[in-house]
Amino acid sequence: MLLKIYEIFHSLQGETSRIGLPTVFVRLTGCPMRCTYCDTEYAFSGGSNMEIAEILQKVAEFGTKYVTVTGGEPLAQKACYVLLQALCDAGYSVSLETGGAMDILPVDNRVSVILDIKTPASNEEKNMLWSNVEHIQPKDEIKFVLCNRADYAWAKAKLTELKLIEKCPILFSPSYHDLSAATLAAWVLEDKLPVRMQIQLHKILWGEKPGV
Repeated sequence: MLLKIYEIFHSLQGETSRIGLPTVFVRLTGCPMRCTYCDTEYAFSGGSNMEIAEILQKVAEFGTKYVTVTGGEPLAQKACYVLLQALCDAGYSVSLETGGAMDILPVDNRVSVILDIKTPASNEEKNMLWSNVEHIQPKDEIKFVLCNRADYAWAKAKLTELKLIEKCPILFSPSYHDLSAATLAAWVLEDKLPVRMQIQLHKILWGEKPGV
């Protein structure tokens, strides 16, 4: 079974509750979304076809427990569901970064799903598959990338409307070029929101580029 892989690399996890952990990233090519703040446009095309056995062999070379499957949008390739299962079967602690437009229900139950809920400023709110929220479990995480105060207010309303705090940990992240991290931190503190404020560690360390 083939998947188109843009890159497989070893780095520190830059986001989520796993921030700072040495992690192997498997980045799949392609994405049906075009978020305004996208930082992986280079992965919309290119890459090479790999068998799942080849991917597992490459991941094993790094000798790391943690694996993150990302994109692009990894679930846009249907074989990704099989890859996730294979990684879990191989004993890895697996997380999946998904943009919210693809169905997470078939994802192996051992995978930690990081579900990105698209805000109005992303220009992709219209493509959200809202039924995904119903499938979120306590081991998963929900992320909001926020571009401005309006996005923040919208996300805060969604916390209540969808009862997200009761489901799993919630991540609020400032869009790298649009919103100051200090500003977002001040809003979170002012409103006493029970969310995890996060910044992208890998960009602080290495900047914006592939392979980090």
